[in-house]
Amino acid sequence: MNNLNTISIDLAKNVFQVGVFSPQHKMQSNQQLSRQKLAPFMAKQEKAIVVMEACYSSHHWARLFDGMGHIVRLIPAQHVKPFVRGNKNDRNDSIAIAEASWRPNIKFVPLKSVEQQDIQALHRIRDKLIARRTSIINQTRGLLSEYGVIIPQGLKSFTLHITALIDPKDERISLRMKHQLRDTKEEYDQLSKRCQSIENELKQYVQQNPLCQRLMTLPGVGVLNATALYAAIGNGSQFATPRALSVWLGVTPKQYASGEKSFYGGITKRGNQYLRKQLIHGARSVMYRTKNRDDKLSVWVKQLVERRGKNKAAVALANRLARLAWILLQRNENYQPVAS
Repeated sequence: MNNLNTISIDLAKNVFQVGVFSPQHKMQSNQQLSRQKLAPFMAKQEKAIVVMEACYSSHHWARLFDGMGHIVRLIPAQHVKPFVRGNKNDRNDSIAIAEASWRPNIKFVPLKSVEQQDIQALHRIRDKLIARRTSIINQTRGLLSEYGVIIPQGLKSFTLHITALIDPKDERISLRMKHQLRDTKEEYDQLSKRCQSIENELKQYVQQNPLCQRLMTLPGVGVLNATALYAAIGNGSQFATPRALSVWLGVTPKQYASGEKSFYGGITKRGNQYLRKQLIHGARSVMYRTKNRDDKLSVWVKQLVERRGKNKAAVALANRLARLAWILLQRNENYQPVAS
């Protein structure tokens, strides 16, 4: 690929900055193109290495340019920023994107298919719906506490108490508040219904995807975690080692080193925050179920909890589950518990 041009594109909503560089990394052009002119311009170019920041609409353009025969690479935005020289403008940004792509150890973002994008969108929508539903619950519990009505935590308790409060026979709150609670319950029920609809769709998808079915053989990986992993990494082939996946997820310790001094701190928290959260939730469920089990993983988890506590153990287990997920995908095997 040393004889291919590099085309760097600074993505935007309507106006794109496109830089063309020779195989020797010399700038040939750096121009602005409108959204309507970008695709025709790229179609006329000979096969090239196209580099962009992994940001708004990047996967759409990456799939389009990949279909034209170009080699597409997406760079995390934080790896581009150090290469910006001079004033912050689109021209300098396109140059910085090209320079970042030439670095020997740069880690590119995996290109998502339309199918992966669909599954990721479902997870994003569901996560937002749950946040809105939680907000409604917290606000309602807070308001009702001013009337001396205390609702215990949990979805089931909330539903039971709201249903009882809007009953005309219940006199704990005024008629005015009953009207508001009816609207609140309708909104809550609608959000719950949408969440359930998305979860049902994910369950149907898992039945058609062998990679998700293989991931679900892992402890702590159910429908949500399996589909979230697939949407993020596909078959995991873009990672050379299982540790590379853990590093990308941000569940590995952060190193501080200078001279002869070196120590490790908390996890880096890089990469996909939603996926990291889901894996840690899955790890907590595994920890809960290891009490009466004696397989190798369960024994390791119990010993880890005794040494480091539940929170650190959950993160460490999430790290291990991510590595096991990569191994299963690469070997095309299902997880089999190992006797201790």
